[in-house]
Parts: sequence; C-alpha cells; structure tokens
Amino acid sequence: MPNKVINRPRFCPSRYDPEKRAVAPSFVSDDGSISWTPIMWCPADFPTELFEVAVSQLIHHPEYNSTLILRSEVVSESKEDFPSSIPKLKGFHSVQSIRRRLLPRRPGRDSGLEQYCTLYSSSDDIDGLPTALVLTPLVPPGESLPYYHPAVSHIAFRYISCAPAILQIEAVPLPGTPTDINSRLYRTCLALLETLHRYGWGAMTNYKKRVLHDQIIPRDTYQDLYLIMRERHKHLIETWQEVTDPLKHVFEDIGIGTFLMLLWKDMYSAASPMSDDSDANGSEPWRSWPRPPSGFLDLGCGNGLLVHILTAEGYQGYGIDLRARTSWSHYPESTQAQLRVEALDPTELTDPSSLSDYPYLRPGVFIIGNHADELTPWVPVLSTLCSASGYLSIPCCAWAFDTRYDRSNTPNYPIPVPEADLVESLNLGGDGNNTSSYSMYRIWLASLSMYCGWKVECENLRIPSTRNWTIIGRERTDYDPKFIAEYRRRTEEVIRMVRERGIFKTRMPEGKAGYH
Repeated sequence: MPNKVINRPRFCPSRYDPEKRAVAPSFVSDDGSISWTPIMWCPADFPTELFEVAVSQLIHHPEYNSTLILRSEVVSESKEDFPSSIPKLKGFHSVQSIRRRLLPRRPGRDSGLEQYCTLYSSSDDIDGLPTALVLTPLVPPGESLPYYHPAVSHIAFRYISCAPAILQIEAVPLPGTPTDINSRLYRTCLALLETLHRYGWGAMTNYKKRVLHDQIIPRDTYQDLYLIMRERHKHLIETWQEVTDPLKHVFEDIGIGTFLMLLWKDMYSAASPMSDDSDANGSEPWRSWPRPPSGFLDLGCGNGLLVHILTAEGYQGYGIDLRARTSWSHYPESTQAQLRVEALDPTELTDPSSLSDYPYLRPGVFIIGNHADELTPWVPVLSTLCSASGYLSIPCCAWAFDTRYDRSNTPNYPIPVPEADLVESLNLGGDGNNTSSYSMYRIWLASLSMYCGWKVECENLRIPSTRNWTIIGRERTDYDPKFIAEYRRRTEEVIRMVRERGIFKTRMPEGKAGYH
C-alpha cells in the first residue's frame, strides 16, 4: 500500500500581542542594556530537536530569502570563546557562534556585510538543545547597514516549548524603525518566519530537494566568475539589437558562457591551446585556462551572443545558423568572423569523407546546442560522428530526429528504454516522479547520448530560464577502439534510418524563424 502523503501544516502567523498571548515573553539581556521587541509568532509543527537543523539553512543559505544576496561564506566559528558583541541573554547561554560574510548579488550597488550567527540554549534545559538563533550584523564605524539587511542591531528566532510549541521572531530595531504590519521590518520577519516554518517541517519529513544544482561546477566558483563576467558584458543590454528581452538573453548567455569556461577548465589538460595574452595570469586568469583543442561550435547560435561572449574572452570557435541576425553586424569584427550562415543537414553525413564539407565538425571540437530546436537530438550524434571532445545541450522545444517528440510513442530508432537507475541518476527530481513531457524528453535525450557512447552528466544551470536543464558529454563510455567503432556505427545507423523515413528536411530561413 503506498505511503500516505502528509501535507505541510498551513503557515498561520500572528502579530505579537502581549495582552492576548503572554506565554512567550521577549528576551531580557543580562545587564538590561538591550530592549527586545517581539514581532510575530506561529505554531512550530516540529519538535525542539529539529530547530538547529532548520536554522542551519537560514545561516548557510540567506540567498533563499533575498534576491539581493548572492550567498554567505563562513569566516570562523567557535563553541567556547564567544565575541563580546553578541548579546548576553538572561536564562540562556551561547553554545555556538558562526561569523559569516554576506556577499551581495550586485557588489557595485550593495556592500558586503559580516554577521554573527549565535545559537543559544536555555539554561534550564537538561538536554542543552539550541532553541534560539540571534543574528548580529557587524557594521564598521561610520558605515550603515546595506539595503538587503533589516534595520536592526539584532534579530532572533526562537523555539518556545509551550503547549503547543511556537516559533517567535523578535528584534532590536534601530532608532526610528517602524514595526507595524505595513513596515518593511514586519514584512521581512514574515518571510523569514515562513521560511523557518517550512525548513522545520521539511527536516521532520526528511524532505529531499526536488532539483539539485551545482553538481558539476561548485556554486561559489561559478558565482564568483559570473559576477566578473556580468560586469564585463552587462553593457550589451543597452545596445541590444533584437526584439527579444535583453535582460533575459544577456544574463542567460553570460551564465552559460561562465559555466562553459569553468567546465572546459576542468575538462582539458594544460596541454590544450592557450592564449599568449600577457595578462593571462593577472586580472583575466581565464585566458590561460585549458580550452577545447579544436575550439567550439555553437549549433543554431541565433543572435550570436554566446559566441560573442566566448570570443571576447579569448576562446576560439564558430557559431552557425540558418540566417544572419540583426545583432551580428553590430558585434566587433573578431566576433563577426566567427558567425556563419550554414544550413546543416546531418543526414548527409554518411561517411567520414562527408565531414570535409563542414570544417566546423573536426575532431576535438566541443559542440554547443543552446536551445537548438530540431538540431537538439543531433548534438550527441554529431559529437560521436566527428570525434568531438565533448558537448553541452540545453534542450528547449522537444524534437526527435525528424519530427516533434511525442512521449506516447517510442521513436522509431534503436534507442534502448532507460533503466530506472539511469533515470534516478539524471537529477530530474527528488521524488523520481518524472512524468512531464519535458522530463520524458530529457530522459530520451540522455538515453540517446548513452547509446552514442557518452557518459551522461546533468545540471540545472543558474540562468534566468525555465529551460535550464542541460545534458553534458565530456567523457566517452569506453575509449577502446572497438567500442569507438561500435558507437560510430550506431550513429551511422541512426542517420540511415532517418534517411529511409524521408521526413527530415533542413529548415530554410524564413521571416524571424529561429529566434530563441
């Protein structure tokens, strides 16, 4: 009998009113120098022992509650020598203090901030479980709190074991800071309390995150380089030549370019082609990073922005599409030289000699399929056929080789049905319920990649797109020549079957077709 799904209790916050609820008095400092103001409370719906698990998410992932925060970094932590700037609370003793640094998402606008995150236990609790978390910002003399931080000198999260147990937020507001229900502080506390309530329930039900990020490139490494790339290329928003949304497309391709630069750095050895830029090890260290031995090929490059970003940062490669876009002529000559009008017909690639007609498809190239539409399923096939060094595909519209992908009908090609453990390894969701059409299409693409001899890796990119799932091939399943020959035979068989069906036609340029 299937397990019964228990829904999370409804979040029911209440404004603190000492006349109506006197079971949870506010903190009192040992010397009376700090006056605490209770803001709100809600039912806890989870036991005391999970409070520390829940607040650890608040400590280590403040970005979940503010889009203005990039992440936090732990500077130091202690369980005995506590700083004098943290509050001393009557009836409580500190058990752990973490000093963290908040990094803003826009460092040119907001400053960073260090903060003490201190856990307290009640002095009369024989188990010594933490039941309070106090956040204390460290503001240098003469400076003020950044906008993303509430106007308080301390803010506390408490677990109060009454009947029933409650969660309570209280703070020490800066002078003149309003705390009414229309105030910014109240709204911030409301969001934080709801997050803590959710984390506590998730800890109790052993919640497994539905989508896992940063499985290939560490989050911190990616974010640090992304901030640099964003500053270097954000001016493209002001000179955008297309009818599409510049904010989405510019930041999306900056994110993809950043990911590729770090992926290639990890993939290729130091023997790969390098730049002789004299500043390679200075302010632009990526110019000395390893890169694809035969450059990159962006299939269906569209507006050419990704090609431009990579070219501007010293990477060699080409972008091909069915027609030139308005943007192409506005890029520097170095980028224009890498953008080509090309109608690629994969069904013509029936033997090695036919590859000579496509000089971009040479051994060692890295193939990019960024929302490549009907060329998407051809990415792993072409990568095997031309002995590419790897590929990255971000599928958008669901295409099989010569028609739209229909999950109700298994495509008429010799691609094996994926095993359950393969689906589990694809990072498609914590519950394994991959029933959407898009999920099934991604599973089919992953199976196709394995059939063509590639080890499958998947990642959910940190880009502003609902189609941010990528499949990556950077290693072959087996490098033995007999297996390489078998994988090539499989790709040739796929091409033969597509040709026999006679449905595939290379799309010809028309109107504004191809925008992505």
